[in-house]
Amino acid sequence: MLTDEEWQSMEPLLMRVIEDVQRHRVITGDGLAAAMQSVDSLRALSFYERLTGFREANPNALWHHRASLYGPPCTNCGKPLRTPQASYCPACGAKQSKHVFEKG
Repeated sequence: MLTDEEWQSMEPLLMRVIEDVQRHRVITGDGLAAAMQSVDSLRALSFYERLTGFREANPNALWHHRASLYGPPCTNCGKPLRTPQASYCPACGAKQSKHVFEKG
């Protein structure tokens, strides 16, 4: 997962991939799948690997690797909740107490 600070550096790289895919499709008329395979996303993927030590193969997956999109860790199993407002954990089914969401 990326912090918001790391995300500020990652997002422009991912936006560049999108722009390149769109440009490729306009020029060649290729469909989305073919364009995604033809566009070089190595810069974004390499940057993510340098930050996290994990080699991701799909640049689209990186859009979901932003920690602030998720909630705090579950009080029972420790996995991140799906949203900051989640009232239960989908991984273990534990209900989350209200104090988890209060700041301060």
